[in-house]
This record gives sequence, structure tokens and C-alpha cells, in this order.
Amino acid sequence: MSTIEITKVTKRFGDFVAVRDADLSVGAGEVVCLLGPSGCGKTTTLRMIAGLERATSGDVIIGGQRVNDLTPEKRNIAMVFQFYALYPALTVGENIAMPLHYESLSKPELDARVMKVATILHLTEVLDRMPGQVSEGEKQRIAVARAIVRDPSCFLFDEPLSRLDVELRHSMRGQIKEVLSGLSKATVIVTHDQLEALTMADRIAIMRDGIIEQVGTPHDVFAKPANVFVASFIGTPQMNIVDADLKSFAGGHATVELAGSPLKIAADPAVSGLKPSKVKIGIRPRAFSAVDKASADTIMAQAELIEPMGAETLIHARTKIGDDIRVVVPREMRVKGGETLHLRPDPRQTHFFGEDGKAVRA
Repeated sequence: MSTIEITKVTKRFGDFVAVRDADLSVGAGEVVCLLGPSGCGKTTTLRMIAGLERATSGDVIIGGQRVNDLTPEKRNIAMVFQFYALYPALTVGENIAMPLHYESLSKPELDARVMKVATILHLTEVLDRMPGQVSEGEKQRIAVARAIVRDPSCFLFDEPLSRLDVELRHSMRGQIKEVLSGLSKATVIVTHDQLEALTMADRIAIMRDGIIEQVGTPHDVFAKPANVFVASFIGTPQMNIVDADLKSFAGGHATVELAGSPLKIAADPAVSGLKPSKVKIGIRPRAFSAVDKASADTIMAQAELIEPMGAETLIHARTKIGDDIRVVVPREMRVKGGETLHLRPDPRQTHFFGEDGKAVRA
């Protein structure tokens, strides 16, 4: 059974708590990405699963077995590191075959296993070359091939694409995802790149300061962020988070004082449970539509910086009380610096957060 589960796992380095009470489960065939900024504890969490770090408290369970006291080699995991760590004096084929020498396979069996993974990862043409004679993308595929050539309980990837250029990262994301989809193994991938997480993962665990803030599908963490941190971390350009005063809620609409003006907007019924108070409102840059004149459901802002992005244009605007607003509009819409914009937010992409920073929704 290929599953991973960590329960109330904490890791301390002296007085510093790197990971605090982390809970996470990964099913057979599921890919879960640990996503977060540098220093949030994601790599430490991965290393505790691998056995390279010992958990201060909590349990690590692989394939239904508690493995806290097992050394890394006894946990039957395969790990791909940020650095390829290929043996420079061995051919590509010999590098891939290295883990199989511990299984006492016959030469035909060993060669067959190597050829199978080389075919999957399109490495058959370079098996006789030395690592110094292949490209960076091929080196990364060799490292993946070396991990999957045997039959481990699960796979762990630590920033596997961080050393590749943009074009190679794009192609490797698809190749690794395709390979993992056919293996039925629990897989954990550590990354700080949200695009990697959104495209490769079945679920994403977002971490901050050693705490798992939210676990959900790529759609859920984007469309239903649990708190202000998740909302602002996921999405490019970053979500607008604006302070507001909640005045009232009636008829499915909230009335707020936002950016120095009253705004009436459809809101989740859970907002009705809030007393008039300070709240934060999150609005995706692509959730605005520009209209000709002000109304009760628009925000007024002045365009300051225009950034063409090809098919779209990113506008940095400022409200009359000084809040910065990012707005993405179609390329065809011509906006000049200093122009006044009347922006209507889409209620379906507008999020309310309470004073504690947590999302307010039914």
C-alpha cells in the first residue's frame, strides 16, 4: 500500500520551531505539493518523511506503518533532490541502474528495468553517454529515472525543477506529471513555485512559518482561500487585499466603506453573521470590469503604471485614500497613466476576511 500520513508532526531546532503540529495524508497515486515561501518548513517536513530529520513529536506513517524509528534506507522511499547528484564516471544507463544493484538482479533483468524507465522518460538515445555529455533537462530526467527504476513505497521530490530554465521547467512539469500518473504511488513534491504546484498537484498544502495553512485542490486554494495569507500567496498577479469597514448586510448584499467610498456588493450569507467592523476584502486583479461611470457597486481609482503582458495589460492604480489596486484588462482596452477608472468587482471572485484574517463563508 502506497500512502503517506503525518500526524501532529513537530520539529524543533533548539528553541526554534521549524514545523508545528503538521497533519497531512497522501493517498496511493496522489500527488501533493508542499508550497510556501522560503523558510516555511516545507523541506523540513519532506526530510522528516524521508527520515533525514527526526520528528520531535508526532507520527510519520508510510504504507500503514509507523516509521519514526526507521532509518531512511528502511523506509523504502525514492527521493529526487534539487541537485541531480549523478555519478560523473558512470554512463547514464549505469547511473539509472545504481539502485538495482542492491536487489541482486540478473543482468537481463537489470537491463530490462533500465530500458523500461529510459523509454518512459525518453532517455534511450543517451544511455551510453556520460552525464557531462547530456543537457540539463536530460540530467533531471536521469535523476527521476534513477528514483522510479525500483519499486519504492512512495516518491519525494525536493524542488526538482528549480535549476532548469523556464522552457525546460514547462516541459518537465508535464513529463513528471505523466510519469507519476501511471505509477499509483503516493508522491510529495516541495516547491516554492505556485505554477508548478497548480499544474502538477492533485492537492496543495500551503505552509507558512511551519504551519500548514490550507490543504485543497488547486481550484479550491485559488477560488476558496482559507485566509488572507493563502489568498495573497496564490495567484499571479497577487490578489488585492484592501481594508474596509463593514456597515451592513441585507438582501444578500454587503455595504462596505472601501477605498474611501461606499460599495454595495453581493456577498456570502456568512457575512451577515459579522457585526459592523473592520474587515479585509480580497479581489483578484482579473475580477474587475471597467465601466464608464461611477455607481454604488464600483470603486474609483487612478491608473499610475501600465504593464503590457501580451494578451493582457496589468494596471497599477491608486484609490483616493492611497490603496494600491492591481487590475488586469484585455490588451484591446487602452488605458493611460493618470486616467480615472471606475472598477466593478465580480462578487463571485470577491472574498471577505474577518479581523482574524480567516475567510468568511458558509
